Amino acid sequence: MSELTADVLLRAYAYGVFPMAEDSTSQELFWIDPEERGILPLDAFHLPRRLRKTVRQNPFTIRVDTAFRQVMEACAASRPGREGTWINDQILSLYTELHEKGFAHSVECWQGGKLVGGLYGVRLGAAFFGESMFSEVKDASKVALVHLVARLRHGGFLLLDTQFVTDHLAQFGAVEIPRADYKILLQRAVTQQGDFYSLPLDAPPELVLQSVSQTS
Repeated sequence: MSELTADVLLRAYAYGVFPMAEDSTSQELFWIDPEERGILPLDAFHLPRRLRKTVRQNPFTIRVDTAFRQVMEACAASRPGREGTWINDQILSLYTELHEKGFAHSVECWQGGKLVGGLYGVRLGAAFFGESMFSEVKDASKVALVHLVARLRHGGFLLLDTQFVTDHLAQFGAVEIPRADYKILLQRAVTQQGDFYSLPLDAPPELVLQSVSQTS
């Protein structure tokens, strides 16, 4: 893959493909277009009771787009049980550029002035493509996901693309759908407009929980 730019990357997302690297040291990227695509249906998000209680207790300061590259770097860092990563320098650079152009966002969990968890992804129309998440303290990435879903639902988004389904995501209702079905959902979503900032940045826990669980 040569001459990959932020604009080319956006067009690829609109078509339903995304790039990955073999590992963080790789100089090459390749396109991924899974036969079975992972999505997290926004109208069927499952919030476990224990996590609902954690969100209500509000253990983190939630911020949006204040440390995008720092979130990416944390997602790329090696951790016990995950020694490798597909996020290389080119991906860091490209997605940071997308963020600067307003097409990529981070949801961050802060505690004691330290970034302790979060996630990032790409926004295009009313579609959000979740890329990666990290957690340095218990439940931080899960709380960030709840806040993301609340923001997407509140803002009228139609699609939350998870790319793949892991056990971690399955507990929230993530499912796999055939590529053809995904492309139909994708085209509908990218031709609409979602508002990533309609939920107040200082939204209280009860508003977040209400946004997550409200009926469509």
